[in-house]
Amino acid sequence: MDYLSNFYSNPEIIKYLRDVFLGAGAINQSHILSLMTFVPFLGAIIILFIPRQNKDLVRAVAVVATGIPLLLAAQVFWVFYTQGGAQMKFVEMYDWIKPFNIQYFMGIDGVSAPMVILTALLGFICIFASWNIEKGVKAYFALFLILETGMMGVFCALDFFLFYVYWEVMLLPMYFLIGIWGGPRKEYAAIKFFVYTLAGSVLMLLVMLAMYFNTNIAEAGPNAAQHTFNLLLLTNQNMHIGILQNFDMRLLLYIGLFIAFAIKVPVFPFHTWLPDAHVEAPTAISVILAGVLLKMGTYGIFRISFPLLPDMAQYTSIGLAVFGMINIIYGALCAMAQDDLKKLVAYSSISHMGYCLLGMGALTAAGMNGALLQMFNHGTITGMLFLLVGVIYERAHHRNVDGFGGLATKVPVYAGIMGFAFFASLGLPGMSGFISEALCFIGGFEHDYLHVITAVSTLGIVITAAYLLWTFQKIFLGPFNNKYDNLQEINGRELFTLVPLGIIVVILGFFPSIILNIMGGGINTLMNIISKGAGHWSW
Repeated sequence: MDYLSNFYSNPEIIKYLRDVFLGAGAINQSHILSLMTFVPFLGAIIILFIPRQNKDLVRAVAVVATGIPLLLAAQVFWVFYTQGGAQMKFVEMYDWIKPFNIQYFMGIDGVSAPMVILTALLGFICIFASWNIEKGVKAYFALFLILETGMMGVFCALDFFLFYVYWEVMLLPMYFLIGIWGGPRKEYAAIKFFVYTLAGSVLMLLVMLAMYFNTNIAEAGPNAAQHTFNLLLLTNQNMHIGILQNFDMRLLLYIGLFIAFAIKVPVFPFHTWLPDAHVEAPTAISVILAGVLLKMGTYGIFRISFPLLPDMAQYTSIGLAVFGMINIIYGALCAMAQDDLKKLVAYSSISHMGYCLLGMGALTAAGMNGALLQMFNHGTITGMLFLLVGVIYERAHHRNVDGFGGLATKVPVYAGIMGFAFFASLGLPGMSGFISEALCFIGGFEHDYLHVITAVSTLGIVITAAYLLWTFQKIFLGPFNNKYDNLQEINGRELFTLVPLGIIVVILGFFPSIILNIMGGGINTLMNIISKGAGHWSW
């Protein structure tokens, strides 16, 4: 804690960062984020000591290990809802590897708080969605809890090195969860996911090291290390020296970060791993893939690319919007061509993440808020869709859209919930998806050079409505397929996983300010950093 005191007693170079990110008051030292991150990891360790045959106890430990972060996430929500998200809260900073100035530095603002809440919610729900797992129960739930630790840590880390560690921690559990508990082509899908993500990680590592060796924080004190991984310090452009003063090098570093994060989003043409991973992954892992892992890519752009290289954010903003347009249209067209219901939802995720890229490329208040809101809304809506796909697959043992027919007469509750999720996904007014997509479009039209790109992107709404309504018609309407006379209605456990997400979709559809008030301050702070650091690269 002595280092923490010295950190906040330093003058000029720290004052700006302290005021912007942490406010003028004292640092909010808390252990909530560490608990949210490491309680699941502790649960995984406990599970390893439980006898293999005691499967119910394993599941119970997993429920507790994900339930505690969810309860803490409720506190996080309340603090940000009442106080706003302009400054970092729940900050923890300790020396970790002191000779190299690597810190255990955790904190969240309005940009990261919604993602922390979403991760805690989906992690808890997915434990119940995994209740029927019978193969390797101990290993499955232990790996899932380690996965949640990695995901939560990514959204909380404020040290680039720590961020990278959490990013890599997430990789191995997901590889095994797909490769062991997946479908017929699980090994291929798992290896493809691993290779794509690892390639992006290598690029991120190179950029991280370049940023580290090209900063000088000697002004911070005579005993401080010269270089830093501290993301708040790296945000100060005045401390960048050496190669970072060269425009071409900054552009190259920005492109490296973009590819690393684009693979995770995924952005065309780095998207091909996603449909395979989704189709082969078990239901709960598909929910996590779509609901959380994809958001790590756009979050990385928000947290690292934009503030560390703000001039490049301005310079490449139109290109980012173009990638968003391609994702929206291409993903929707690919979804329309699918016969496999799960692959259809997977391609729809590619399309809907394009709205985030469009809003981020606009670099306007509406666009940026819309992008972050879309990240949260997409997590809840697509989470519902993958859970519903899992429900029908467990009963029919296939996902062929053309293989069903007239199921609404047999399972009306399931049909109603699926219809609700489809309408939410296509952006029906009164549901959360409409607000976030509308804000992304508003932000795009506010940009002087994105009118045509935004107008073309709106075609994605029409295509999305077409393939979702056609899919609903093929599965639930028309003559009843007698093959499914014994099809069972959705049960209580499955409803327990779906109803909370549906309630959130409706509430945020009518009262989006609940989340916008949390994230607005963080977005404004980020936009101020971009505008001040962009220099002459303003459009």
